[in-house]
Amino acid sequence: MAAVAVLAPALGDAAAVPFLAAAGLAFFRVRDGEWFETLALPGDREEERLYGFVAFALAAAGLALFASLPRAPLPYEAFAAATLAVGCGRLSRAVVAGRSTEEFSLVAGYVAGGTVGAIAGQIGVLLQIDGSVLVGGLPAIVFLGAVAALTAALVRSLVFDRDAHITVILVAFAVWGFVAVDPTVTVPLVAFGLAVTGALGYVSFALGTASVPGMLTGVLSALLAVVLGGVGWFATLISFYAIGGLASKYRFDEKANRGVAQENEGARGTGNVLANSAVALVAVVGYAATAHVGVPGALFGFAFAGATATAMADTLSSEIGGLFDGPRLVTTLRRVEPGTDGAVTWQGELAGVGGALFVAGLAAFGMPIGDAVAGGGIVALAGVAGMTVDSLLGALIEGERVGNQAVNFLATLSGAIVAVAAGVALGVGA
Repeated sequence: MAAVAVLAPALGDAAAVPFLAAAGLAFFRVRDGEWFETLALPGDREEERLYGFVAFALAAAGLALFASLPRAPLPYEAFAAATLAVGCGRLSRAVVAGRSTEEFSLVAGYVAGGTVGAIAGQIGVLLQIDGSVLVGGLPAIVFLGAVAALTAALVRSLVFDRDAHITVILVAFAVWGFVAVDPTVTVPLVAFGLAVTGALGYVSFALGTASVPGMLTGVLSALLAVVLGGVGWFATLISFYAIGGLASKYRFDEKANRGVAQENEGARGTGNVLANSAVALVAVVGYAATAHVGVPGALFGFAFAGATATAMADTLSSEIGGLFDGPRLVTTLRRVEPGTDGAVTWQGELAGVGGALFVAGLAAFGMPIGDAVAGGGIVALAGVAGMTVDSLLGALIEGERVGNQAVNFLATLSGAIVAVAAGVALGVGA
């Protein structure tokens, strides 16, 4: 069914019709038998209707309307990539499930099948529109296919797996956004990005430093960093993922006994990963869209590095500092119990400063932030400032209404702002 998306250019304004017909047929006619058993999800069998397939078909029909209506020009290739990423991903996962129940294998099967399907869908569409773009555009097609599949797998892991309509819509808009940005994508960066991020994703899952959604978020984030930014951006971001993840597992049992351990046995989930890297991801996408937004690339570089330095400093401050006695509340300096929001130790602060300096060193020599000494100094300053903001927010507002992840996001945002402001004020990277 998903493959019909490839015929969207030929169908034109009628691109939604096959999906609407399939939804109606599945809802009113298919209640049992071989087709029902093939397409049904667990919840469908209980209710004796193919609600999952129907939702998927209706969502695809909606996207087809976006693709075919002149005033809502969703690119046909984005429509095909999203639909086939979800459809082929689900099929591939089902095939793998017949041989293995290991979660990583199931996720890998979904991503691999979804990527192949999304690539094939884009090629099928472009052959109908302008086949000449395939030669130079193949790296971008592979990149968008991988983004579509990873996004689909991530959304699927966060919502009930029957909600394919949610998945396909979000994937389509994600791909649409990158098509609009039109980044310069090269073969070496795509090959490096896919190979290295896939390997690191497996390692993070195997070591227990990330949950499945957290792993997918990290892999997608790292892929965007290396393809849209470059190897230097990737190294800066991945240093935080690697060191931060290992720091969470360091002397975990001792931290658990003290009540300061990372939840989920130290495995970071999507919320934690995004809270610490969302600002950086916006910055790298902005950098890729520099030609469209008219903002100097160095400012996006400072925002990315400042946010990442903050995330590293804050993580090390918490994970290392939590192992020591005598924490003090940052606002009053009075002694408090370990694990108190806004509490700091001098050992943790020292570890945080070291983390900020480490990220600053990577950014200074691998990112477009001007003079290495001045640019690196700004990033280190931003990291320490962001770490301090995190502690202040923890002491002042963190609690029932404002959670730790919101505080982490605001802290990384403050680190990015400090870095950009300092870069502009000092004329570094201009």
